[in-house]
Amino acid sequence: MFEFIHLSKPAISKAIVIEGLPGIGNVGKIAVDFIIESINAKKIVSIYSQSFPHSVFVNENNLIDLPAISIYHKRLHNQDFLFIAGDVQPLDEKSCHEFCNALLDYLEKLKTREIITLGGIGLPKIPKQPKVYITGNDKKLISKYSLTGVEKNIFGVVGPIIGVSGLLAGLASKRAIPSVILLAQTFGHPTYMGIKGSRELIKLLSKSFSFKVNLNALDKEISELESAVKITIPQSFATLTPPKDKVTYIG
Repeated sequence: MFEFIHLSKPAISKAIVIEGLPGIGNVGKIAVDFIIESINAKKIVSIYSQSFPHSVFVNENNLIDLPAISIYHKRLHNQDFLFIAGDVQPLDEKSCHEFCNALLDYLEKLKTREIITLGGIGLPKIPKQPKVYITGNDKKLISKYSLTGVEKNIFGVVGPIIGVSGLLAGLASKRAIPSVILLAQTFGHPTYMGIKGSRELIKLLSKSFSFKVNLNALDKEISELESAVKITIPQSFATLTPPKDKVTYIG
């Protein structure tokens, strides 16, 4: 069961939905969180469920928050945008299916125009210049977002796309909602934050929708992260190179 708590109910129609939840390198989450903050999107829905992790988070006020997934809204250039963000994903396969269907029930009522989900491709070494791959359930939409530098030839490069990023787009096809999945390369180490991959996703989305974002702060974080990696992750592991950047995990 998923509880949708409505904080406000703005008039929304034919929205473009962008989802980014925790996954490999957190590239999708970082990208969506950065855009939400940059364009000052407003939280309109909080989603709670017993299918989320049995934990709480300590917030900046030293109080606790239940795990939740939130929906943010912003209208730009006469277009409604909805952003799916949060610190958790459903715990198991059944819960993931139930969550995606509940979310699609909500989005369908708003006559959602299209869905874009974000995720990471985990590599056995840190990519110097992360590539972005695209797939989805609609060829026209894939062509729309196949900008210069985006790789369309994804078959054989990745395995199953795990979690909400994959399943939301897959189930959306049953409801005739065009959807694409954008996957950025990142390092597949469990403690690595894939900010470089997130930056590529942010650049692509900013170009597509004219989001006004300042990437200078992100570039500073990337520089600090690369310095920290040399300390926290053994270099022998950080430069491990199995044949041809074999993918280890996607999500």
